[in-house]
Amino acid sequence: MTQKQPLSSLVPGQTATVQALHADPGFQFRLNALGFRIGKHIKVIRTAPFNGPLHLKLGNTEVMLRQQDADNIEVLM
Repeated sequence: MTQKQPLSSLVPGQTATVQALHADPGFQFRLNALGFRIGKHIKVIRTAPFNGPLHLKLGNTEVMLRQQDADNIEVLM
């Protein structure tokens, strides 16, 4: 069964597919530059404590993303 949820709700080891970017155009441009595109597979490597950033892998690229920014990325499990 597949379900949509914010990227911030994933735990380390989980993978998902980017479904939507709910952000202003400027930030969407920044996310696209980092590799966040609709249909892209993403894996959560680790999360920092105290609502710290998520360490993510998109293809061969690893990025760190703030929790509040990850709230605006909808993924499909």
